[in-house]
Amino acid sequence: MTIRIVRLGTSRRKDEGLRIGTVRRPPRGVPKSEFASQNWYDVWLPDVAPSLELMKLGQSVKTAKEWTVFTRKYKAEMKKPEKSRLLDLLAALSQDTNISVGCYCENEARCHRSILGELLAVHGAKLK
Repeated sequence: MTIRIVRLGTSRRKDEGLRIGTVRRPPRGVPKSEFASQNWYDVWLPDVAPSLELMKLGQSVKTAKEWTVFTRKYKAEMKKPEKSRLLDLLAALSQDTNISVGCYCENEARCHRSILGELLAVHGAKLK
C-alpha cells in the first residue's frame, strides 16, 4: 500500500485509494457534494497545507532562492507537533491502504505537495 502525490481535479488512477485534499481552500464554484465525483478530493485536510500567509508567498515565487525560502518555512510549519502528528498518521495509513494527497497546482515542482511527499517519506510513508 502507498501514498500517491496527485494534482487535484485530475482523473483518478485505479489504485489511488482515498484522495485527500491538502489545500487551504476548497475548489471554487464546486458544490461540496461534487468534490469527490469531480475528482477534487474525498476528504479535506487543510491542516497539512501551508498557512494562508505562506500559501500566498508560495504562489508568488519566481526564483529558485524564493522557492528555497518557501520550502524552509513550510517544513518549519510541518514540524509543529499537531502537524507532525498528522504526517505520522498519513504515513501509518500508507502501510495498510492506498491513499493519495494533493493540491491544485499545475507544476508539482513548485507546489507544496512535492515537499509534502518528502516529509511523508521522512515520517515513514510508503510513496508511489
